Amino acid sequence: MLFRKRKPKGDDETVTFDELTSFPMTFYKTIGEDLYSARDTNLVRRYLLRFYLVLGFLNFNAYVVGEIAYFIVHIMSTTTLLEATAVAPCIGFSFMADFKQFGLTVNKQRLVNLLDNLKEIYPMDVESQRKYEVPYYQKHMGRVMNLFTILCMTYTSSFSFYPAIKSTIKYYLMGSEIFERNYGFHILFPYDAETDLTVYWFSYWGLAHCAYVAGVSYVCVDLLLITTITQLTMHFNFIANDLEAYDGGEHTDEENITYLHNLVVYHSRALELSEEVNTIFSFLILWNFIAASLVICFAGFQITASNVEDIVLYFIFFSASLVQVFVVCYYGDEMISSSSRIGHSAFNQNWLPCSTKYKRILKFIIARSQKPASIRPPTFPPISFNTFMKVISMSYQFFALLRTTYYGE
Repeated sequence: MLFRKRKPKGDDETVTFDELTSFPMTFYKTIGEDLYSARDTNLVRRYLLRFYLVLGFLNFNAYVVGEIAYFIVHIMSTTTLLEATAVAPCIGFSFMADFKQFGLTVNKQRLVNLLDNLKEIYPMDVESQRKYEVPYYQKHMGRVMNLFTILCMTYTSSFSFYPAIKSTIKYYLMGSEIFERNYGFHILFPYDAETDLTVYWFSYWGLAHCAYVAGVSYVCVDLLLITTITQLTMHFNFIANDLEAYDGGEHTDEENITYLHNLVVYHSRALELSEEVNTIFSFLILWNFIAASLVICFAGFQITASNVEDIVLYFIFFSASLVQVFVVCYYGDEMISSSSRIGHSAFNQNWLPCSTKYKRILKFIIARSQKPASIRPPTFPPISFNTFMKVISMSYQFFALLRTTYYGE
């Protein structure tokens, strides 16, 4: 897990469901969001976390209003398009963080119920976890989560702390006569936020916490999506592997029919849970992709026309946005391919010596797999690598328009 090195599991040790889902749950609590708060018997802790969460988002949105005010003032003045749009990627990122948190709050109980259902079908003993390849999925998911989280939090941290680090080095190590009081984000403050040192540092750390809240809420919703899809993919792949390895010729007809009946029930439940994932996350992903297209566009524009310092900062921002879209599309594609694979596995098994009834049920399984599990945002095709290319295409169109407007001034 990120920030904490864990002892590797031995061959006779199991990975619990809570361990598999602990990272996004623990990370989310750092801004006060506890998905299982309704089950917390410690009322003081529950209300303190809720107060911390609300306070954090009030502070966050107060600074977002300052960003929007800065953007409006500069876009309507004689300021160049480059300077006016410097805050646009941050506004887009803030809107995404806000919308993700709003969507999670609305669907919180549904998400908790989904996790409870996934826990019910999660393999618990060592032998079952070997068959389901739980250690592989845990290791793969952990790598993706760590890379994605580090990249996204590096963006918020670099923008937040770079001005203070730069000013400290210049003042204490390079002999600068003044300590420059700059901020990592373009904000229009309703007061003088630079003259008084106390006011400056109070505003600065308030902005840093605002960036942290935005980063965590932005990342954790995607981490929960990764967690749920990873487990569904694990179940679909297990069904496919088990179905393909099953030899109907070695069992009686009654055993074959019972086997298929149990498998169909299991498959149906996995499909129902995948539809629940689609219901919870599809609308969030729609707005995420629209905002990400604009963020990638504006960040790319800043990279092509800014100074070296800004290029580095916006390149981190640009990379984080690209990776975020790619990760969502990757897991959407994984869910499609793993659920589609069940039909191929049903056809590839040894069904020739089986009864007509068995073959008829097998045909239904193959037919159902032709409509794979997927996440389907409104107006978008099912999330896959093709969706990633569509988002990149949208971003490039916005970017080309922005460049034409800038150089035409």
